[in-house]
Amino acid sequence: MTQPISVVYPGTFDPMTLGHEDVVLRATQLFGKVIVAVAAGHHKKTLFSLEERMAMAREALAVHGQQVEVHPFSGLLRDFVVGQGAKAIVRGVRAVTDFDYEFQLAGMNRKLMSDVETIFMTPNDQYQFISSTFVREIAILGGEVKEFVSPTVQARLMDKVAARRGVVQV
Repeated sequence: MTQPISVVYPGTFDPMTLGHEDVVLRATQLFGKVIVAVAAGHHKKTLFSLEERMAMAREALAVHGQQVEVHPFSGLLRDFVVGQGAKAIVRGVRAVTDFDYEFQLAGMNRKLMSDVETIFMTPNDQYQFISSTFVREIAILGGEVKEFVSPTVQARLMDKVAARRGVVQV
């Protein structure tokens, strides 16, 4: 009996958006196991801690059951992917600007792990303009983000923004 093929979907997920969730859903239709790899984010200043980002991802993706796992990672993606026994990396691509960066990254990953493929996936049309950066900015500036994130992520985001402002959410 063959083992289901595992794929890694890496990112900082700060916060996880409906676009991220859509890419995970699409990946579950192609792969036996989707491993959402939440990056420690050493190269980025994140709003949420690694533990908070992992909790949000687990809450948002719980509907997929055991087919989706959420794990932290730091260091080279190569080491994480090889350690998980994955055969592919999924990268979400929204626009040409994403593709340019992701194409370069895929080439570098191919040099580092020639037996692992990079799969580019586009989210559903309604999510193609959503980015974690935009969602954070909108929330911090007092805008509404419920169309861009799951209810659990929205609640955590509003709590985080309120705490930064020194306001207690009820």
